[in-house]
Amino acid sequence: MHHGPTNPWSESNSSSLRRIQGDSGGYTFDRLRDELALRIKAMPEFREKLADSRLNLDHPVWVDDEDFDVDRHLHRIGLPSPGGRAELAEICGHIASLPLDRSRPLWEMWVIENVAGTDAHNGGRLAVMTKVHHAGVDGVTGANLMSQLCTTEPDAPPPEPVDGVGRASELEIALSGAVRFATRPLKLVNVLPTTVTSVVDTVRRARGGLTMARPFAAPQTAFNANVTSHRNVAYAQLDLEDIKKVKNHFGVKVNDVVMALVSGVLRKFLDDRGQLPDSTLVAMVPVSVHDKSDRPGRNQVSGMFSNLETHIESPVERLKSIAESNAVAKQHSSAIGATLLQDWSQFAAPAVFGVAMRVYARTRLGEARPVHNLVVSNVPGPQIPLYFLGAEVKAMYPLGPIFHGSGLNITVMSLSGKLDVGIVSCPELLPDLWELADDFEVALDELVGSIG
Repeated sequence: MHHGPTNPWSESNSSSLRRIQGDSGGYTFDRLRDELALRIKAMPEFREKLADSRLNLDHPVWVDDEDFDVDRHLHRIGLPSPGGRAELAEICGHIASLPLDRSRPLWEMWVIENVAGTDAHNGGRLAVMTKVHHAGVDGVTGANLMSQLCTTEPDAPPPEPVDGVGRASELEIALSGAVRFATRPLKLVNVLPTTVTSVVDTVRRARGGLTMARPFAAPQTAFNANVTSHRNVAYAQLDLEDIKKVKNHFGVKVNDVVMALVSGVLRKFLDDRGQLPDSTLVAMVPVSVHDKSDRPGRNQVSGMFSNLETHIESPVERLKSIAESNAVAKQHSSAIGATLLQDWSQFAAPAVFGVAMRVYARTRLGEARPVHNLVVSNVPGPQIPLYFLGAEVKAMYPLGPIFHGSGLNITVMSLSGKLDVGIVSCPELLPDLWELADDFEVALDELVGSIG
């Protein structure tokens, strides 16, 4: 039993869409399944499920699934002709909408054939969509898990098997939960000083104008409403070298350029519809705290609120303002206890989150300012060729979760000289995400053209 508590209070999933090229030996689904089964023997996280007891006073725990069968998680589907991006995005949106079976390990993988009308059995293209519940991964752990399925050589041998966390009876879960529940007051004693220090520091910074963007200061947009269970996706691919040209010319960070691209895309999208707010949009940027935390759990992130400066018309001035704002936000975020958010979430009773989400879902969000407008995440990836179960990876589009009040997620990943952009929303809020996806190239061309 994995004693690190988790909190699966919402059905939020992270997904990854890969476009791969059939290997030289010829793709077959059976071969891919057998290779996946071998690699999962070295990935205990993919063999663990959540377990709970009616007498448990704490969060559920991870245990080995004694009946694990890869065929319950691996699926196969073919795109209708012509198998283009519209057909691929439609099926991926449908897959993202499907709930995961909580009685089994919280992931599934879909192998999608007939991409671009090619035959993967003869060296054509495949797409593979992997979906994992956010109770089990964040950006870092998700990328690490995906990296275990990839190699730098097409015929690399599978790693050695790794034992899982073991089983647990309802009595063991209840007893361990009771122990953690009894120690909550001690945890609170440790959390309160950090909380007070963070609040005092924030007040001090606010007086000097040195804080990150405030929550609940974001303007209302069409994608800041309650989401349904439906999902739609779109994607884009940019040249990483162009991103670096802009970064080097203006002396900013890659993430600043990414944020500027998101800002430019959203500004044009809203302005074209006469819906551009006078004040700036605010993005929530997940920040990994894995290297700053000794806490249990796989999902270890904090959050940074960043101004997208969408009220600034000039792309160059917008980039410079975003870079300055991000520098302040990073300093403020670093000053806050790295595990503060995680500590409070683990201290609170599991039922609190479910009640909070139900209350939030009933709130008339259109009449209140959202916490933030969207989630923007940048996941660095390797700049060398990768092979997924023997097939060359041509692109990897990360697809993050959306929530009530924040119905748009834009996540990017750098891989082998490209920047892959994954966009997720709810079709009831944003029916056509391709308008956003296609404008990323336009926004990048604007910044590159400004260099001269």
